[in-house]
Amino acid sequence: MNNLYTLFRTAAGVTTDTRRIVPGAIFFALHGATFDGNRFAAEALARGAAYAVVDDPAAATDPRILLVPDTLAALQELARTHRRALGIPILAVAGSNGKTTTKELIGRVLAERYDVYATQGNLNNHIGVPLTLLAMTGRTQFGVVEMGASACGEIARLCAIAEPDYGILTNIGRSHLEGFGGVEGIRRGKGELYDYLAAHGGTAFVRAEDEVLEAMAAERPGLRVERYSERLAEGIESALEGDYNRYNIAAAAAVGCRFGVTEEAVRRAVGSYTPDNHRSQRIESGRNTLLVDCYNANPSSMRAAIAHILAEPLGGRRRRVLILGDMLELGAWTEEEHRTVLQQATADPTVELRLVGEAFRRACEALPDPGLGGRIRCYATCDALRAELAARPIDDALVLLKGSHGIGLERAVELL
Repeated sequence: MNNLYTLFRTAAGVTTDTRRIVPGAIFFALHGATFDGNRFAAEALARGAAYAVVDDPAAATDPRILLVPDTLAALQELARTHRRALGIPILAVAGSNGKTTTKELIGRVLAERYDVYATQGNLNNHIGVPLTLLAMTGRTQFGVVEMGASACGEIARLCAIAEPDYGILTNIGRSHLEGFGGVEGIRRGKGELYDYLAAHGGTAFVRAEDEVLEAMAAERPGLRVERYSERLAEGIESALEGDYNRYNIAAAAAVGCRFGVTEEAVRRAVGSYTPDNHRSQRIESGRNTLLVDCYNANPSSMRAAIAHILAEPLGGRRRRVLILGDMLELGAWTEEEHRTVLQQATADPTVELRLVGEAFRRACEALPDPGLGGRIRCYATCDALRAELAARPIDDALVLLKGSHGIGLERAVELL
């Protein structure tokens, strides 16, 4: 590993994709059930990589191709070695909902005072976290690392790589129920961040109004806790849609305050953040007002988004339309959770619904009146929805688009 890290320090970064080779970078030949990066090691060199790291002896056909027992393990160990060499504070962001938005806000707030590197996009897994760490340079003064998980043990593994000094759990919701095996599994799995911080003298930022997070912190006597209130978000203007985003804003304000960012700078950073990638976006299309939050969905975030749009005034629009896509990875809880969400969405007798996916179709069929007087229409796929929107457009409406990313509701935005 010492030899590999020496090479890394003179390289132009790392990559796992031959389509994105930066001249002078190190290519890691990762592999999985349907792909084998070892096959592309020579191509990576031909495209300008300085070195390639493989774990198949048959692929080691050039002095610049380094053979290791396991390329993923080598990538993760290299990231941990680099993290230790940097010696900078690392803050980990995990939780069921709002991780990416909270990470973005914290990164922007801290950037008012420090040279910050934060997770790009959604690189928050066992590959993304090492790539995030390895993208940090000697100029980086503070790292913000998002950590995603769909099963117990995953946060613990990510913490072992990133070795965070600080951490924040946004909340404990009903996401990835199938992988975690239920709500208690979610609490245990997400709590692995608190476990790591408690064992290594780290500090957790805990929202005082969240009874679950407070209880989890209290269960770990060795955990240092920095409590903050959601009231920190009061008076801070933002482009984020949804009252639930005040929790994310408060978290960013708390972290900024802890690290010496002025109140004025916090307001400036949060106010200048423009959500993208179909997260908490408001779009005025001319024909409709769209609330687009379809990058991901679980029962907790779905209920919050529906509650928000049901409470929002029409603002001059004539109709209120909810376009909801199936919530994935719920396992045995799929039927129950979709029925509960549908009950909430149909509580207002004036709301129209467009439901995409098999789970919502089954939930709709379980209603006493599956069509609710013509207010509900179901579609097997987003393509079927798109065809309907093209033939019979929705006009003059306040529209919510919310569903798991695999449903693809973002592809309906252009037709609204």
